Amino acid sequence: MEWPSSFYEIRNGVGCPMCTGERPDETPHGARFFLGKVTDAHLRRADIQRGLSIVMWRGRHVAEPTELDPDEAASFWRELLVVGRAIEATFKPIKLNYNLLGNEVPHLHAHVVPRYAHDPRPGWPFPFPEDGARDMPEDRFRSDLGALRGTTGYRAR
Repeated sequence: MEWPSSFYEIRNGVGCPMCTGERPDETPHGARFFLGKVTDAHLRRADIQRGLSIVMWRGRHVAEPTELDPDEAASFWRELLVVGRAIEATFKPIKLNYNLLGNEVPHLHAHVVPRYAHDPRPGWPFPFPEDGARDMPEDRFRSDLGALRGTTGYRAR
């Protein structure tokens, strides 16, 4: 397997989809419930796992946490923990997984995956669908989003 050339371009910050554009409250993929100094957290719309969220680094372009200076790293991890605590308080999972992959989009971000007693496969890896997932029902998405925003004190712009 070879990495696509676009991976190397984005890895170097050229055309990175997480660096370009605005920071909207909502996208087709999810909605923001936390706006930190260096991160945004979005609840995913995909009906994969209740509370599944992505925390995106919003400073300069970096692909790896090792590229952060000590103050940036402290801020990133501090805000990631704020999001984790909000997910714990809202959904009461028995475990959280923090996945820093970046294999598709090489920009620093973490997938926060709540794990529940009723998970289909409680070990690893978490069974993400191979061909994507449909969106969760809109009423549940809005309810979960409202609960997370209430926990973090976020107000949509």
